[in-house]
Amino acid sequence: MSLRLPSFRLVKEGATLPPSRYTKTARTGSQSAPGMADAAAIFRQFDDGATIVLQGMHRFWLPLALFCRDLELALGHPTQVNAYITPPGSRGLAVHRDEHDVFVLQSHGTKRWQVYEPADLPPARDPVIEAELAPGDCLYIPKGFPHAASTQRAASVHLTIGILSTTWMAALREVVKLAEEEPAFSEPLPMRFAWDPEAFRTDVQDRLHDFGTWTGKVDPADVADRLSRRFLTTRQPLLAGHMRQLLEGVPELSDDSRVRRRAGSMCVLRTAGDELSVLLGDRELRMPAWLRPALEEITGREEVRVAALEPYLDHDGRLVLVRRLIREGLLEVAG
Repeated sequence: MSLRLPSFRLVKEGATLPPSRYTKTARTGSQSAPGMADAAAIFRQFDDGATIVLQGMHRFWLPLALFCRDLELALGHPTQVNAYITPPGSRGLAVHRDEHDVFVLQSHGTKRWQVYEPADLPPARDPVIEAELAPGDCLYIPKGFPHAASTQRAASVHLTIGILSTTWMAALREVVKLAEEEPAFSEPLPMRFAWDPEAFRTDVQDRLHDFGTWTGKVDPADVADRLSRRFLTTRQPLLAGHMRQLLEGVPELSDDSRVRRRAGSMCVLRTAGDELSVLLGDRELRMPAWLRPALEEITGREEVRVAALEPYLDHDGRLVLVRRLIREGLLEVAG
């Protein structure tokens, strides 16, 4: 009942309903909060055939957050989840194609799906897949394949898991960003360039040649590092129970304490000279490189006693390190 736009929307027969039909303005303290869910109005629209779309469910429900994180760790690409709750005998979205791969997971009721060839929009031929999904069924729809779904006798709930793949175009954009720092590519176009198409074509050809020569000198390791660091530092932190760790786990930490990786946590270690980068999914920590063996000991086991770090750190040093990693959300005290 406290959802707020754009975390949800209502769709019916291929059209998104105006938010004014199912939202209201509420107050939080002295501040107005428009776009709040009007539960009674939403249920009226649902009874009238509207599909409720809960967007970005991985941000609100821990089981889906952990599910998405496991997928991200397995695939190495960002993911997202929307939930679709459709009343009986209804269709929410019209035939459409997504700009990313999706997995449809049916969780309640049944839903009939039609999937068409990529070029078949609007559909002019029979679907390549026509199937009814029941709870526990999964349907994979690659990017660009038009599809639609409808309910029959009963209401339906399904999750759409979107795989927001990083493409090679993203790598090329990184190269272009580097090129923007080059003075030769920051110069204005020739005066009155639009008046002489042939001369301008020659200028473009020359500059493209210069760009090709310049890209041949770009360090591929730099581009690869930019993309990988972006993925490893822009994931949503999963901090359920973190307040208790701060209030109880950190103050009571001792050599006898057992710590473990927080569920869904990410940790990638990279050493450059005498510096260690600890990539935690949503941020990067910088530490001395000599701490790497201790961090590998911590992150390489399901659970470890703080005292097990004695070969790498003295008593005070290992407590300082473990407390820091608890505060950063990588570790939690077990038990």
